[in-house]
Amino acid sequence: MSVSVGVVGLGYWGPNLARNFGALPDSRVTWLCDGDSDRVERLAASFPGARGSSSFDELLADDDLDALVIATPVPTHAELARRALEAGKHVFVEKPLAQSVADAEAVVAAAATSDRTLMVGHLLEYHPGLVRLKDLVDAGDLGEVHYIYGNRVNLGKVRADENALWSLGAHDVSVLLRLAGEEPAECHAFGESYVRDGVEDVVFCFLRFPSGVSAHLHLSWLDPHKERRFTVVGSKKMATFDDMAIEQKLTVYDKTVDQPYSSYGEYIARSGDVWSPSVPNDEPLRLECAHFLECVRDGTRPRSDGESGLRVVRVLEELQSSLKAGARAPA
Repeated sequence: MSVSVGVVGLGYWGPNLARNFGALPDSRVTWLCDGDSDRVERLAASFPGARGSSSFDELLADDDLDALVIATPVPTHAELARRALEAGKHVFVEKPLAQSVADAEAVVAAAATSDRTLMVGHLLEYHPGLVRLKDLVDAGDLGEVHYIYGNRVNLGKVRADENALWSLGAHDVSVLLRLAGEEPAECHAFGESYVRDGVEDVVFCFLRFPSGVSAHLHLSWLDPHKERRFTVVGSKKMATFDDMAIEQKLTVYDKTVDQPYSSYGEYIARSGDVWSPSVPNDEPLRLECAHFLECVRDGTRPRSDGESGLRVVRVLEELQSSLKAGARAPA
């Protein structure tokens, strides 16, 4: 079965999605849609068989179109995804699924009613390095997980329609939930708006999970470093995933604290071998797109399905509430 795909939103990320879906043998990019006709025209040269349009409704009306890939600005995700599902289309929508729990729930309900595939583009969940890290956690190789922390920082573009929590945190919250295997019981966030009033460009998050796992996130586009890194600290070993590393993206440390040595009233730390497990060099975006097509064909549930996307939005909304409650009073 060859799946016909329409890509909606041709700004920064949409062309990357179109490229990957166009390269997969079991899909055909048949529509390109954007409100900017120049964008449509430029990308259409790479997809001679695709039709271009600035009208979303035109794509919805095409009975031969199987799936819509939505890479439009974040505030439009929920409405476009819901309308596409109601029109009988399978939907791949970029993260986050919505900007509120209520809107995310409406999209998930539309997917259930239409019996169509809904997948949220939480890309890191398909990264071979993070998949391998999740395998190490689940197999107990690190022992009991104590805490997880992530840094996603850069000197980057300041956005007007979303703060660092929603722009950067959507990536890392999905990873936290995947690694922990549960939703947090507590969510706390503090941030500051240094560049643009009312838009936090640096956010610090702290989360506690029912199992006892805790987590910390540092999110910023006002930082001298460019980091995309996660560390998991377990009772037996520790591991780090570094997406900026050219090689050795996953590193395992045979380090921990052994039992207290009562005679001296101190503890003994063990520092053993350090190694990097083999991680396939497959492009995560290609794997993500292939997974969506497989779910459309077979009717299987995506790894990052609508319920998964809803959980991420629920945590982001709780963190946003905490961020707002702790905001600095205007001078």
